[in-house]
Amino acid sequence: MVGVIELFVVLIVVFIVFSAVFSGSETALTAANRSKIHGLELAGNQRALKVTELMRDRERLIGAILVGNNLFNIAAASMATYAFTELVGEAGVIYATAAMTVLVVIFAEVLPKTYAIRNAERAALAVAPFMKGVVWVARPVTLALQGLVLLMFRLVGARDGADATPWGEEIRGALALYKQEGGLVKDEHAMLDGVLDLSQVEVGEVMTHRKAMETVNADDPPAAIIDAALRSPHTRIPLWRDDPDNVVGVLHAKDLLRELHRRAGRSDGIDIMAIATEPWFVPDTTALSEQLAAFREQHAHFALVVDEYGTLMGLVTLEDILEEIVGEIEDEHDVAGAETAIAEDGSITVEGGATIRDLNREFDWALPDDEATTVAGLVIHEAQQIPDVGQIFAFHGFRFEVTGKQRNQITQLRITPLDRAGRPDEG
Repeated sequence: MVGVIELFVVLIVVFIVFSAVFSGSETALTAANRSKIHGLELAGNQRALKVTELMRDRERLIGAILVGNNLFNIAAASMATYAFTELVGEAGVIYATAAMTVLVVIFAEVLPKTYAIRNAERAALAVAPFMKGVVWVARPVTLALQGLVLLMFRLVGARDGADATPWGEEIRGALALYKQEGGLVKDEHAMLDGVLDLSQVEVGEVMTHRKAMETVNADDPPAAIIDAALRSPHTRIPLWRDDPDNVVGVLHAKDLLRELHRRAGRSDGIDIMAIATEPWFVPDTTALSEQLAAFREQHAHFALVVDEYGTLMGLVTLEDILEEIVGEIEDEHDVAGAETAIAEDGSITVEGGATIRDLNREFDWALPDDEATTVAGLVIHEAQQIPDVGQIFAFHGFRFEVTGKQRNQITQLRITPLDRAGRPDEG
């Protein structure tokens, strides 16, 4: 009898080892970084190829692992119960339960899973060939279990599949987590997040409004147009006729310079419309990703934006789209705008035309931009009125004080973050 008990002890140890392998494999193959595994696969690593194949059918993989894990755990527990019962009688059941609980929890669960979490890719590559064979051997059992589970789902009216997470949101969540763990600095996270937003942001949200556009009357004397082009910080100037909203052409500074050079610097007799290019109009609902592709296809950097009725709304440039990724770009000819002023009390003075996206990016805020593009538009939307100077509103965890107004346009605001108690957040 002693020899049988010794054999059972050896088998219990072997079964716990196999149970540990299954537990660690489950953690490693589900926690392994798919990007790193894919990189190894592209480099020709055959084990990485097996890991990828296992990850593609996770339901079958988890089914095979659970079958093997529970099979060895139950077998080890049964043998321990028999061995202890033979040694101490009926009380052996209690001893076996206590002993196997400790052994299984420590050596078959916590220890292998902790190692697998800390070395997910290495462990996944190590167990991939073994688990590939296990999945193949257990295929009939896992197929039967999957069919039974699906049948039970249908009987209780549960859905048999989870909604797939859009790849963009999955990447965005990974970036946010990576930033939280210190792997990304603020500017890097903003740039990568900006790339993901290109397909969700429309041209109308980043364009220069027609009120801020620099345009020139095409019927002005050539000398006046040349003077306006020299004073402008821009290389492309829209030309209008009869009505400022009736843009008939776009004058490029280089084309104008080339024509002046051909005429030895004489501006008399220059036909401005002859050297101007045809205006390119795009809808204000065009996604930035589509507009960026259109700029590349058309070899253009400049487009005029119109609404659904064909009314001129503003203009968009390639630089406007790039700024959504890398932030504000200013060269030596740009007119410096008013900088954001941060007071000692934590309040921030901004222009009314500042976009909500830029503020969220700059200060890590979460102001909604569904109903309005600019912070002034957000205040008007929430207040349901055009406020006067000095009025104060509180919403979305911030206090907004109108400090500047021109006619019906809010030109300046003082924004103060609030804590949960509604008091200014000095942090």
